[in-house]
Amino acid sequence: MWAPVAGLPPRLKLSALAGAGRFCIWGSGASTRKRLPAKNHRGFSDSYPQPLPHPDFNKSPSSASKSRLKPKRYVTNRVLAETVAEIMRGKLETPRHLLLECNPGPGILTQALLKTGAKVVALESDKKFIPHLESLGKNNHGRLEVIHCDFFKIDPRSGGLPRPPAMASRTLFQNLGIEARPWSAGIPLKVIGIFPFRNERRTLWKFLYDLYACTSIYKYGRIELNMFISEKEYKKLMANRNSSLYDVLSVLWQVACEIKILQVVPSSSFDVCTPKGQPEKAKDGESLEPIVQNVYFIQMTPRKNLFTENLTPINYDVFFHMIKHCFGKRGSKLIDHLQCLTPVDAVDILMQIQKSEKVKVTNLCPQDFKRLFETIEGSKDYAHKWLYDDTMSETKQ
Repeated sequence: MWAPVAGLPPRLKLSALAGAGRFCIWGSGASTRKRLPAKNHRGFSDSYPQPLPHPDFNKSPSSASKSRLKPKRYVTNRVLAETVAEIMRGKLETPRHLLLECNPGPGILTQALLKTGAKVVALESDKKFIPHLESLGKNNHGRLEVIHCDFFKIDPRSGGLPRPPAMASRTLFQNLGIEARPWSAGIPLKVIGIFPFRNERRTLWKFLYDLYACTSIYKYGRIELNMFISEKEYKKLMANRNSSLYDVLSVLWQVACEIKILQVVPSSSFDVCTPKGQPEKAKDGESLEPIVQNVYFIQMTPRKNLFTENLTPINYDVFFHMIKHCFGKRGSKLIDHLQCLTPVDAVDILMQIQKSEKVKVTNLCPQDFKRLFETIEGSKDYAHKWLYDDTMSETKQ
């Protein structure tokens, strides 16, 4: 049985798949699909796929200017801060349970959390806020620790030593005295903050990779995120199979976590501040916030039963690949995708998961995809479970 430990193999590069005839090496074994056109076939794969570079989620897209990513959203409404603090107090196992607060800024929420008796570690990326945050801890008997760190830049993929405010999770957790727990154990740590509102989807993908691989913060167990997220991204995250928003990210997050709404507030409850701590002003004809959008405060708790004998931190990339392939042509029948993905008998697979041959990709709920993957991985009559085409190594995520 696996356990979240150091030394897991590097992640594999995911491919954005767009239809039949495009597949790659995955999992415990793979073979070529000879009747479809492909280039540079190598025949049967080795028992373990070759590692490829990590996707760099911390690197901004070339089309986005760095200045656009600097302003941050902060809780500046004291009523909201007190409401959130009370919600968190009701969900803490003990009054002194440790909370990591991401980018607290002016510290309005920090003060409210301290009033509930919680022990808070404030991870602040902007040095200008740090002196004020440190002053908040003077009368709180050591219940507040302030660290210059950007939680959303923990464990950057760029290589080399992280430069502040980026930080290695190992350094942070060792300094805080937090030890790794088995996945089946309780929640070792709760994190509270606001997803970067101009980079939410990219951030969600980063945490998704870390969660399934049991790396970064998830190397220490089932870290619970309590985050503010835009209405737009929340609806995509929680879309069901009847929604046009239902996609790969919806499936993977809903399989991985139990997600609950804790509070819904208008976006006007937040201020957007520049790195100098001043409210950001919109340019003529521009808006800083989407019109009439709410912000959702949600709890994302990794499922204790996420990993099984056939879905592990070692082969999760295969699971990602399968789902991305299916959503490449979301209106197609599932059986058509299976015939491109695996040499295992597609009709037999559908029978085992109790689905008809006419079922389409969008008829499957998130847990159906997990059951589908586990069924293929658990097929004992096939030495090779997945088909591949070397042209996939040339595709982009």
